[in-house]
Amino acid sequence: MSTTAPATGSEPARAEPQTPPLPQGAAERLLGELRQEAVRADTKGSILVAAQGMAAAALVGVLATRGWHPTDLSALGQVLWWAGAACFVVSLAALLMAVVPRYRTAGWQPGEPLTHFADIRGAARRGQAVLEEALRETDRAPRAAVVASLVENSRIVSIKYEWLRVGIAGFTVALVLLPGALLIG
Repeated sequence: MSTTAPATGSEPARAEPQTPPLPQGAAERLLGELRQEAVRADTKGSILVAAQGMAAAALVGVLATRGWHPTDLSALGQVLWWAGAACFVVSLAALLMAVVPRYRTAGWQPGEPLTHFADIRGAARRGQAVLEEALRETDRAPRAAVVASLVENSRIVSIKYEWLRVGIAGFTVALVLLPGALLIG
């Protein structure tokens, strides 16, 4: 079967560019995996935030009942204590950033597929007719919708895991420095 267009007049026949079909099964599988990975990242972050809360509560509780204060430490101990406390705070902030909901980098515009809950909300704000047209457009161009979803969900998962790495690193350092400061005295 030829992919050339019929020649008209004296023009030579030219091949029309064809876009290969998107492997829909692979794209949908990857999208499902990305969404599961986002849930796993949120779960990991939530568990680590809870662990940090318990560790902080235990440490503060023990030290408060003994009337302890960081100024009771030597100069080196105080440096380690405050460095550990700073790592702990950075870690907590990073873990909270990992679990915060993510949105698209740009707002939805008519003619774009609906790929994210924020897109649906953006279309609905413009009225029911706009939302219905956006749904029809998404059905007419499923390839664009899946590709846009893959791009956006991979961005979201990558950001979540970057924050998790920072949070875990900070928590690990804090778990070494804070008890180390107490041991040095």
